[in-house]
Amino acid sequence: MAHILIIDDSPTDIRVFTTLLEKAGHRVSSAGNAEDGIAAVRRERPDLVIMDVIMPGMNGFQATRTLSRDEATAHIPIVIITTKSMETDRVWGLRQGAKDFVTKPVSEKELLARIQNLLPS
Repeated sequence: MAHILIIDDSPTDIRVFTTLLEKAGHRVSSAGNAEDGIAAVRRERPDLVIMDVIMPGMNGFQATRTLSRDEATAHIPIVIITTKSMETDRVWGLRQGAKDFVTKPVSEKELLARIQNLLPS
């Protein structure tokens, strides 16, 4: 299956998403902050990135913009998964280059379907 990189400062969220994605057959790696996540995307070239928004230092919107504007990583789809539920947050996240925006909590079925829609066939 696909290699998915999770960028999130919450060890609990990383563990929950990793368990779910590995159960679905995906290979998962993670980074605990945006700066490390950007470096990991550039180094590992995952098939998809799951991005949190609220993190110390650089936030997920800034990291998404950085990755989506970098020629080497622009083709990698980013799914923002966050507790930020305002419509303006969703619009802003998509404007930064995310391919999808999901509000926590998200059901396993919904998350897997959204990821599957963005992975190359």
